[in-house]
Amino acid sequence: MSKTLFISDLHLQATEQKITDTFLRWLIEETPGSDAVYILGDLFEVWIGDDDNSAFNQKIIVALRALSDKRIPVFYIHGNRDFLLGEQFAKAAGITLLPEHIVIDLYGTPTLIMHGDTLCTLDIYYQRFREKVRTEKFTQSALSKPLWLRRLIAKLYRLQSRFFVSQKSPMIMDVAPETIRKMMEGYHVQHLIHGHTHRPAVHHLIINNKSATRTVLGSWEHRANMLVCTPTEQELVFFD
Repeated sequence: MSKTLFISDLHLQATEQKITDTFLRWLIEETPGSDAVYILGDLFEVWIGDDDNSAFNQKIIVALRALSDKRIPVFYIHGNRDFLLGEQFAKAAGITLLPEHIVIDLYGTPTLIMHGDTLCTLDIYYQRFREKVRTEKFTQSALSKPLWLRRLIAKLYRLQSRFFVSQKSPMIMDVAPETIRKMMEGYHVQHLIHGHTHRPAVHHLIINNKSATRTVLGSWEHRANMLVCTPTEQELVFFD
């Protein structure tokens, strides 16, 4: 049976062995026979550069490479925690990096896919921060620093991020309905798939006076999940 799989927001890190083991098992058990696998950002809790060749990172690279060796294409959209992931990683893992927003042909249905943080436009502080760190100047400056210093900065950023998140209302950190409407109308689609908010659900909308869907992938912190798409249906699947 033809199928395409979507996952997002695993936030893999060496200290979260259960999530890592689940992901590695998922690659072996769920992906065979897939037409494609899409990772919609934040596969890693943090990515500080392709030169970080830790044993943990190498294990993930080898596992992803096994899919391309089986001729299962893997596509990757950057998230807010792994935007420094580059072509060196992509080549080693055998994956293809995609733009932050892209429309794909999902069994005849034009479908917009993205990480999802650009939909959270009510969070003005985050959007300003995002605009700053996604510049070529910031990337070059960040990657020019020694690896040990990047690790330290990443820890500080994560602590800062947790503090600011704890101070924000859930509404501000969620997607903005008007932004969704403009985005889907701008890309001329009735279907949208994204992650980032950690609120898995299938939302039914009206876009361009037609029925539309927005599918949100959840994080794997509490329960693993994926979107399984076939030529006839889409299902958000949860598993332990």
